[in-house]
Amino acid sequence: MLTYPAIDPVAFSLGPFQVHWYGLMYLIGFLAAWRLALKRSERPWSPVRRKQVEDLVVYCAFGVILGGRFGYVIFYNLEKWLSDPLWLFRVWEGGMAFHGGLIGVLIALWLYARHIQGSFLALGDFVAPMVPIGLGLGRLGNFIGQELWGRPTDSFLGMVFPNDPLQLPRHPSQLYEALLEGLVLFLVLMWFSRKPRSAGMVGGLFVSLYAVFRFVVEFVRSPDNHIGFDLFDWMTRGQLLCLPMFALGGGVMLWAWWRGRATSTAV
Repeated sequence: MLTYPAIDPVAFSLGPFQVHWYGLMYLIGFLAAWRLALKRSERPWSPVRRKQVEDLVVYCAFGVILGGRFGYVIFYNLEKWLSDPLWLFRVWEGGMAFHGGLIGVLIALWLYARHIQGSFLALGDFVAPMVPIGLGLGRLGNFIGQELWGRPTDSFLGMVFPNDPLQLPRHPSQLYEALLEGLVLFLVLMWFSRKPRSAGMVGGLFVSLYAVFRFVVEFVRSPDNHIGFDLFDWMTRGQLLCLPMFALGGGVMLWAWWRGRATSTAV
């Protein structure tokens, strides 16, 4: 059995103000994505120039935060919000959802594409390889904060989280997600986007692969206590939300491939 490392979820304090590792991971993720975006903007086929990267990152940051919060409220705690509408604004109580954050970023990209009169799909392809950086760091923040842990297990990968009231060995599913949704997804997308692709291919691959990785890890991640399983006594809310994601990503890739093939044939 693995031993949970003694890590204080509070990175540092400034008087009464505490900075948690989870929030710090978000900040580091944004800064790292910003740096990578500046580098990628130098490519000749980049849809944005270096001076436009700052605005793009700001648009996406708002999309992540607003979409992530609204997504968590609507997808996971709709009844609580309806009974207490002001809970939506009490962000310090926690609650962010990737699926909502994705929708928020897509809206932000659409708005920014209109602002610069550019291609929405090309912007999505540009941003997609940077997203796993934040995902991986965010999952590490979940691990340090001892939240979103896995289901009980008797395997050698089991780990007892100090904050777990049952004190059961559990899968460190946050680390599985950090590996798959973070490192692996980042490497695949960076490799795939190393040369020009039909608009929508990189973004579609990101959406599809994330859905697959998240769906798989959900089998060892504890479902939300207030939700449990949605379908067949085994499918979680996260897995259910991944199904349309996989279909959407695959559909965009097929459309992009067909469009690229039709264009090359015509030429």
